[in-house]
Amino acid sequence: MHCQTCGDATSPAYEECRRCGTRVGQPAVSPGVPTYGVRGLAVAGASAVGAATLCYLLTALFPLVGVRMARSAAEQLDRDVLLGAVLAEVLFSVPYLLALLTAGTLVVIWTWRARKNLDAFPGAVPNLSPAWAIAGWLVPLANLVVPARVLADLLRNSVWQRRQSWLVGVWWASWLVFLIGDRFVARAEQQRYDRLTELPRNDAEFATYVRFYEDALAPRLVPAVACLVAGIAFVVLVRRISAAQQDRLSRAVPVWPGQPVWPGRPGWPAPAAPMPVAPTSPQVPPTPGGTIGA
Repeated sequence: MHCQTCGDATSPAYEECRRCGTRVGQPAVSPGVPTYGVRGLAVAGASAVGAATLCYLLTALFPLVGVRMARSAAEQLDRDVLLGAVLAEVLFSVPYLLALLTAGTLVVIWTWRARKNLDAFPGAVPNLSPAWAIAGWLVPLANLVVPARVLADLLRNSVWQRRQSWLVGVWWASWLVFLIGDRFVARAEQQRYDRLTELPRNDAEFATYVRFYEDALAPRLVPAVACLVAGIAFVVLVRRISAAQQDRLSRAVPVWPGQPVWPGRPGWPAPAAPMPVAPTSPQVPPTPGGTIGA
């Protein structure tokens, strides 16, 4: 017999699983506790996270485009080309913002559903309530710590493979580097851009825009690499947690031998015919000379 929580073989000598502490004989899912499917939402969320990661990488590499446009503007002494570079960067950012908003919404919903499922899993001992699965992403400062703790809870109580816990650490560290690095780089760039001549008129003033885009690429690579690592790690975590939970949920659903047939439809069994009863003859009162009393 195997434990329905972690899959290890159980021994009749112990009342609990030696690995996860679940009582022997417990079902995969506690009856009467609501559960939520996470497979489809995991696919949608992982796709949105991947799209947001790709869009951010494109915005991080925009200085490669900006420096070419700045050089073209310097050669022609054309301010409109510089304005075009600014508008182009804004257009690069719009798909990223849309993908980020979509990914954030799907991830919050997936996190809440996955955490609610833990309440139906015997042997699961989460450290945080389902409310933190939502608030942890939205509350300032808390969003630097709580999401990592929620994901650690989900991984530990869903997958039951301790060697995979390093994935949460990789995601959390790279996520923090991305969040802090992106804001730091954006603020530094804004300060440098404010010092540029608003209306360049000669080669020297146009050259400052060329140097601005040349110097902008290297600092952006740090949050870009962190974003790539965080995106890959998060997608792997979502897929593994969802697969483990969906497998456990499927073990709680009974498998019926066939489709149900409703009364009155073809195939509904007719009422059983009454059992035949052997015919009985009427009783005849005894007469003189009969066997009784003879």
